[in-house]
Amino acid sequence: MSSSPEPPRAEFRTVGVEEEFLLVRADGELADEGDAVVRDAAAADESGQFEHELKRAQVEIGSAPASDLRSLTADLTRLRRELAVAAADDGARLVASGTHPTARHPRTTADERYRRMTETFGMVARQQLTCGMHVHVSVESPEEGVAVIDRVQPWLPLLTALSSNSPLRHGEDTGYASYRSVLWGQWPTAGPTPLFGDVAAYRRLQQGLIASGAAMDDGMLYFDARLSAHYPTVEIRVADVCPAARIATAIAGLARALVETAAREWRSGEAPSGERVELLRARAWRAARWGMAGELIAGPSARLEPRPAWHCVDELLEHVRDALDDLGDAATVTAGLAELRAEGTGAQRQRDAYAAGGFGAVLDLLTLAAADPDDQARNPV
Repeated sequence: MSSSPEPPRAEFRTVGVEEEFLLVRADGELADEGDAVVRDAAAADESGQFEHELKRAQVEIGSAPASDLRSLTADLTRLRRELAVAAADDGARLVASGTHPTARHPRTTADERYRRMTETFGMVARQQLTCGMHVHVSVESPEEGVAVIDRVQPWLPLLTALSSNSPLRHGEDTGYASYRSVLWGQWPTAGPTPLFGDVAAYRRLQQGLIASGAAMDDGMLYFDARLSAHYPTVEIRVADVCPAARIATAIAGLARALVETAAREWRSGEAPSGERVELLRARAWRAARWGMAGELIAGPSARLEPRPAWHCVDELLEHVRDALDDLGDAATVTAGLAELRAEGTGAQRQRDAYAAGGFGAVLDLLTLAAADPDDQARNPV
């Protein structure tokens, strides 16, 4: 006699967020103050997680693992504010955009690992100036984590579209809603992954990519969803950084619900779709190209028929409805998506700002204020 499925464990599944930001001078050019800003922010708050990044004009924050989305929003808001204060003290503005709209020659942070990355990967590393949002969702074991990775792949492009916030680069409109995704996809390990089936298959690919030189270490496995190298989490890496903390929280809530739903499917014996990587890449391309302004593909689908973006998001919400309810996240996620639908994605608002006032207006829109980093989102993004 077969045993009944284990009960849901939603109350144990935490979520945390890492966000990358640009540092920009008053004249709009890059401010190479990453190390100083991180040092000053950490000195003011020893409990905060502040890190430098690949480029000198970048900084990163990491939230604490949160059980509820209200706590996550509060933590992100506090860390953003502290980083914005440190940036202002060092003569810089903290900017939440997936790409800088005009900068061409970012300088690499003085760090031995980054030096080796640049030496190995050449122009891909030299030109890389992108800011994303990584969502960590706790899993009970690597086995559960790999099962989740296998099952969430078809839905991840919708998170890219919702977060899209990088249409401008090198002084022009790229035609993409998330050009960050295109640039990031140049790394040899970036993008969706094939069906693994078990942890052993995941580890074989991991070891093979490192042995081949396509990745220097575990941290350079830039899969759309991966087992974290440092935490007992699945890390979802497809989103642009979001100007407003509450929108970042809504997208993180969707990511957690996707992980919880996938884990339940695995425990109940439901097989993943096992879609080919080429078709997963096609989904991701549509999301990066048009964001929420075009047609996307939602979830496992035999025909891969593009449909209006918000219709696809409605399908995603239906797919994760039970998890959202059980986690207590439904109201927060629904409110964030309603705001996003009414006001537009970061990509749309960047384009509107550029049309109204040029690149200066874009940077003004995306600068996080030291007093309250969500104040600029009273122009909600």
